[in-house]
Amino acid sequence: MTDTPETIVRDAVAADAAAIAHVHVASREVTMPYLPPRKRTDAQVEAWVRDIVLPGSAVWVAEQGGAVVGYASVEDGVLDALYLLAEVRRQGIGSRLLARAKAHSPAGLTLFAFQRNTDARAFYEHHGFTLVDTNDGSRNMEKEPDLSMRWP
Repeated sequence: MTDTPETIVRDAVAADAAAIAHVHVASREVTMPYLPPRKRTDAQVEAWVRDIVLPGSAVWVAEQGGAVVGYASVEDGVLDALYLLAEVRRQGIGSRLLARAKAHSPAGLTLFAFQRNTDARAFYEHHGFTLVDTNDGSRNMEKEPDLSMRWP
């Protein structure tokens, strides 16, 4: 068994924008290969994180060995993102990020996930989220059928 470095979950800062953007892109490419090819460059994703996500949301990062390996963001009671690098999945890091999001929004959280993202759905169900509705994809830019879930 290999030792894994200690994981630290902390509030994100502006200097994390590039690392968060990397996690966002890398995670989506590995866990959701069915999505259409992305239209935004790495620099555009980083600018979105820096200029939109960080100033407009509560954002936390998970770090291992000084490197950002995951992040979560909440805006107005919506869990907008919870992404991890593939190599750190199933280590409890997503659960720790979700716990921070829940503590930030004790009145409840809503999230949206693609219907084909069965791993995400199982993860959120395990953490007390319930299915609210499904959609044909008309409410997301990928046009991929999605669902919404709610906690508590």
